[in-house]
Amino acid sequence: MKNETYYSNGKLLISGEYLVLDGALSLAIPTKYGQSLSVETIDEPKIVWESLDETGNIWFEDAFLIEQIFSSITPSNDISKRLFQILNSAKQLNPDFLNTKSGFKITTSLTFPKDWGLGTSSTLINNIANWAKVDAYTLLEKTFGGSGYDIACAQYNHPITYQLEYGKPLVNTDEFNPSFKEHLYFVYLNKKQNSREGISKYKENRKHITSSISEINKITTQMISCKSLDDFNNLILEHEHIISNIIKQQPVRNLLFNDFNGHIKSLGAWGGDFVMATSKVNPTAYFKAKGFQTVIPYKDMVLKNNP
Repeated sequence: MKNETYYSNGKLLISGEYLVLDGALSLAIPTKYGQSLSVETIDEPKIVWESLDETGNIWFEDAFLIEQIFSSITPSNDISKRLFQILNSAKQLNPDFLNTKSGFKITTSLTFPKDWGLGTSSTLINNIANWAKVDAYTLLEKTFGGSGYDIACAQYNHPITYQLEYGKPLVNTDEFNPSFKEHLYFVYLNKKQNSREGISKYKENRKHITSSISEINKITTQMISCKSLDDFNNLILEHEHIISNIIKQQPVRNLLFNDFNGHIKSLGAWGGDFVMATSKVNPTAYFKAKGFQTVIPYKDMVLKNNP
């Protein structure tokens, strides 16, 4: 019996949220958290699917004949529907995929709570793309959509800059290893943000964004080479101001943490998932007092292997 295992890194978008869709230069970091997908061949021509959370508990399971995936049968379960869509799309990209008389027992395993928004979907897409031997960016485009920066994070083991040029991803490895990283923290806002909703709102509000893209490109470049926490804080303020004006939303610091002695930046779609906090002292007690229990230091979140 043939067994294979694939693994993809989670992601955080440090700069360029929303504008990355329109070609802005963005800084993204793969996380120490991610998701694996193991494939075990079985005799029956079906797929037995099991998804495990970070504690090893099953959060989704299903079983279906392979031929059902490519028939007019529509599963009643929303997750199964999405799974059929992904497998169908992979088959369109590689007609040899799942062209077999045997079947597969598939097990996915997260190393982070699925509500954290670190890439439950993007890590799955990248893993299935590797299994199906298809291009992960194309598979993402045919299924969830988005800029694709999360796919790049799934594939790289160090910080990257990401940019769409004529719709094609440009990925460069970058030495984002700030000397002040012990003052950077990631705080979970207790709710998962639907990035597709955020993107939809952005598209409704975006107007005359050429100058904003240019400004964000400059900020991203300056963030990478930044030598002091004070300078980094100024870049965060400027970045938050630009995005706030485009999407017509208040920065999260204004909404939730206006008495915080430090600076806060949204990561990805505004309103949920993680934010980055900068503080000269450990801010864990401050956030916990406000009901935000998950505060992760930079070194415990960021996957950092030198290029």
